[in-house]
Amino acid sequence: METVAPFKEVINEIKEAGGEAFRLCFQCGLCDSVCPWNRVRPFSIRKIIRQATFGLTEIEGEDIWRCTTCGRCPQQCPRGVRQIEVGVSLRRMATNYEVFPASVRPARTARASLISEGNPLQFERKKRADWAKDLAVKPFTEKMEILYFVGCYLSFDPRMKKVAAATAAIFNKAGVNFGILGEKENCCGESIRKTGSEDVFKRLAKENIKTFIDSGVKRIVVSSPHCYHTFKNEYPEFMVNFEVVHASRYFLELITQGRLKIVGEYPKKITYHDPCYLGRHNDIYDEPRNILQMIPGLDLVEMEDSRTDSLCCGGGGGRIWMDTPKNERFSDLRLIQAKATGARILATACPYCITNFEESRLNLENDQILDIKDIAEIIQEVI
Repeated sequence: METVAPFKEVINEIKEAGGEAFRLCFQCGLCDSVCPWNRVRPFSIRKIIRQATFGLTEIEGEDIWRCTTCGRCPQQCPRGVRQIEVGVSLRRMATNYEVFPASVRPARTARASLISEGNPLQFERKKRADWAKDLAVKPFTEKMEILYFVGCYLSFDPRMKKVAAATAAIFNKAGVNFGILGEKENCCGESIRKTGSEDVFKRLAKENIKTFIDSGVKRIVVSSPHCYHTFKNEYPEFMVNFEVVHASRYFLELITQGRLKIVGEYPKKITYHDPCYLGRHNDIYDEPRNILQMIPGLDLVEMEDSRTDSLCCGGGGGRIWMDTPKNERFSDLRLIQAKATGARILATACPYCITNFEESRLNLENDQILDIKDIAEIIQEVI
């Protein structure tokens, strides 16, 4: 019988990332029971935690890269085991050794683009504000009401540029004095941090923080829940606190203040998907629904697995950049759930979710059955 020696570096790395919390695991398996991976293939975060406890984790395989950091297992855990922190610490060690399975290598490409251009999509930094060229959008100045932090996908992705344009149109309609940073804006760094590239995250965060301070930023509105989470919960690690508001909350604020008026009807059945980083991670469930329920004619129906039980789209934890086989995509399952409600539109408020849903819509040949909309696009149609 072979005796396997513990890999002490694994244990030390996990301690640095999550303290001793991983040792609290008593292998109840409740994390596995809610993990979305087990809907498409066998996977055990419980096993990874157990191996990590003894320093026996296999860092060369794909399992440590599967977690989408959706937040379901910490929510379910009765012992306070910080599964996400443990998983990220293992990725950090694999990244330090440049150990990447084939399916994960696109994340390495994204990392290189983040270092050189400040975005993961391999676009030139100088083109970051091109989406706003023909729109009434100004560079941010200190006296402006808000900074609209557009984010990488809304700046560069052709589909998501429509959401940025809709958001700007809403702000202009409400008379909001806002501006953007353009090429001075960097990726928030949330997803690259979850892939273990801590140094890249710190570099992006410090550059953004310096830009915010130098520009006199006081209030930031973001479209991405990942940007929201990072600015609100992770940038304070650098001893700064900026007021950050997700666009869905800001839209509701504008409506309740009377600055934004809904004048049109929207006679369609809609179902709303809760993004993991908006819902479970930051407890924003009601505001998007409240807005949709204010729109005349709109019929809002709930899917199976909604609110705190929302099914992850599969894009978190840096997996938006990784290769996922067609038969293992959570977004396919989510579209099936949306279709089952009879809704004509699947609405959400996250660029990763929309990106994955649009791909699944084509893969499942649902492009004539279901439309994917950001909440900003719906609001734009009724104001």
